[in-house]
Amino acid sequence: MKKWKKCLLAFFSVLLILQPALQARAEVPYKTYTIDGYGYVTETQTAYTPKTTFSKIGEHSLVNPYDLKVTEDGYIYIADAGAGVVYVSTLEGEYVKTIGEGELSEPYGVFVTEEKDVYVADHSGKVVVFDDDGEVSAVYTKPDHPLYGSGEFKPIKIVVNVGGDMYIVCEGNSNGLVQLTPTEGGTFLGYFGTNFASVTVLRMIQEAVFTDAQLAKMVSNLPSTPVNVAIDKQGLIYTVTPGEGLTSLKKLNIAGSNLIEPDAYDGKEAAVAVGNHDNVYVASSDGYIYEYNSEGDLLFVFGGRDDGRFRIGLSRKVEAIDVDLDDNIYVLDSDAGQVQVFEATEFTNLLHKALNLYENGRYAESKEPLEEVLEMNSLFDYANEAMSRSYLQEENYEQALRYARVSKAFSVYSDSFWEVRNAWLRSHLISAVGILLLILIVIWALKKVHQKKGIFNPLIEATEKPRNSGYWQRLKYMGYYMKHPIDGAYGLRYEGKSSWITACTLLVLTTAVYIINKYYCGFLLRSVREGRYTIMNDVLSIVGVFVVLTACNYLMCTINDGEGSFKRLFCGFAFALTPYILFQPICIIVSNVITYNEVFLIDFGQIFITAWVVILIFLTIKEVNNYSVKETFKIIFLTAFTVLILALLVFIIYVLFRQIVEFIAAVAGEVVYRIGR
Repeated sequence: MKKWKKCLLAFFSVLLILQPALQARAEVPYKTYTIDGYGYVTETQTAYTPKTTFSKIGEHSLVNPYDLKVTEDGYIYIADAGAGVVYVSTLEGEYVKTIGEGELSEPYGVFVTEEKDVYVADHSGKVVVFDDDGEVSAVYTKPDHPLYGSGEFKPIKIVVNVGGDMYIVCEGNSNGLVQLTPTEGGTFLGYFGTNFASVTVLRMIQEAVFTDAQLAKMVSNLPSTPVNVAIDKQGLIYTVTPGEGLTSLKKLNIAGSNLIEPDAYDGKEAAVAVGNHDNVYVASSDGYIYEYNSEGDLLFVFGGRDDGRFRIGLSRKVEAIDVDLDDNIYVLDSDAGQVQVFEATEFTNLLHKALNLYENGRYAESKEPLEEVLEMNSLFDYANEAMSRSYLQEENYEQALRYARVSKAFSVYSDSFWEVRNAWLRSHLISAVGILLLILIVIWALKKVHQKKGIFNPLIEATEKPRNSGYWQRLKYMGYYMKHPIDGAYGLRYEGKSSWITACTLLVLTTAVYIINKYYCGFLLRSVREGRYTIMNDVLSIVGVFVVLTACNYLMCTINDGEGSFKRLFCGFAFALTPYILFQPICIIVSNVITYNEVFLIDFGQIFITAWVVILIFLTIKEVNNYSVKETFKIIFLTAFTVLILALLVFIIYVLFRQIVEFIAAVAGEVVYRIGR
């Protein structure tokens, strides 16, 4: 074999051997998720891939880094509390210079202005300002203003607006951000963005009952302290406070009002940064990174906690996060003493391009990158929602409806449907009224002809026997029962109006109406995902709840001298569902032709139907058992208590049964293992 053939064969052999390793290396060690329109977390394409990591700035190893700031001119400022300095490096981690050597003690936070002034929050009790040459230009210590209070001044994070006002996160200060202005050596302007203290019902009772001495011994109910802060180009302040739920991330205007409510949160928020497209990045201490748009809609969540294998892309304890002009994310891991860099994928870059155009009102231009995003992932809800809003702005309501339905953008769907409905009414209203009048005239004419000629007599005679049957007469009794429940209950007790077949028919109709309402009500009122059906579970739920409630009520009535039998109660409760059977279909039809402006009609209809059914059930229990009003309320309370006890018993049995199954499976597995040996 010729020499070049041998070399080529060797090359492909090595490539074949290394292929699995190369593929594994290309894969990221985490999954990327987003939230769909129904609020469910769903997996999506990888948004960011780990690009690189560095733990040394030149020859200087990071000891205990606490903060970083990426500047627009391509430098990274890292506050290293362990080394007592601020390192300046390129975006690749190449050493540029050191700031604050001999001046700083515990630099926990750093911020760089457009003029290259460096503000450092020193945990030892001061804020030090350096110029571009690294010389100290100002030092701010604890404000002596009486409104500041007697608490310590331990800065840990800092941002500065264009006017030079400082917003400082201080350790243990529950009053909010400390706001200082540089005038007169540092004037205290007050506290900003204070969190609210959570007040539970138990706490309210304690404060009302306990003495001052007892309250003094309790843990103080103070607001949580923000742990990090960021600022955008408009001067809006962003704070993160772990454990605050939907207010863990705040976007504060000059008045301190929150302008954002994220639709997902972590509970361990540690850092926040503002991107190049009015998007917001939040990092949890466990290494999860959340990206939101300007309104708090979650775009992506990725990353995670390192399990000790030191995989790039996973972190031990995140302290800071920032973004450069190319949308690369820089995450500072204090425990690992390193900076991780994440690079945006093509999918994310297209989304950011569309986001930038859309946020600036260029809706038509945003459609092209959005279409490319949807080619990669047609079910990415945010892209579909942005497309629907773009078409809505262009007054292309049909297309807006299409994309709004896919993304579950209910407000856009409502606005678009309003316009589509108005256009249909303008085009077809006269025709629809004409057809309706024609139908009424035809019905009137047929009645007149029947009165004279009897044209429908054969049909009436053919259906006379079924209509006079006992089953049909009992089924018709539902209408009478609905209007006259007291007399209706009398019929159940003494006139033989109760029938198992009739009651079961009504229960089947109720179940059918419930299922139709659940899956085919109007889009704006639907709470289940399209195309996902659990009909068997729905049937078992309705029938099971009905039978259990009836059985528990019968049991309590029997104990408390009730006169009703199980059959009468079962039939009476079935008849009590008549308003739901008759009127809920009307609500279903109306729900498919309304917008958010008319939702109150459905709400009123649901209240009306529910109230009617509840009254019928109450009167059924009262009249069938010959109870007084007081006794009826007592039975209802006892029935509810019995259902609660039964549910608890079923839960205990389920847990015990599951433990038995797991025990048997474990024993069987051990037996198989020993036999295999």
